[in-house]
Amino acid sequence: MSGGPRELTLYLRRWCHLCDELLAALEPLIAGQGVSVREIDIDEHEEYEDAYGEHIPVLCAGERELCRHRLDEQAVRAYLLESRA
Repeated sequence: MSGGPRELTLYLRRWCHLCDELLAALEPLIAGQGVSVREIDIDEHEEYEDAYGEHIPVLCAGERELCRHRLDEQAVRAYLLESRA
């Protein structure tokens, strides 16, 4: 990966407590890392319903799924290291 802008995508539902928990745990991990998080509420974007349905939250870096349901700190840290290079 190169040093361009880094963006994670979080597929969620606004009413989902696991989504809130994952985002709250993610924020300190990426603070100061130059990473943005694009939140996609699948209730507002039905094209994602088949892919994610009730299997949320899902955190992705591009096409790569980093974690599902709970934050995988190790996967996010690995992404941060890889994408910094």
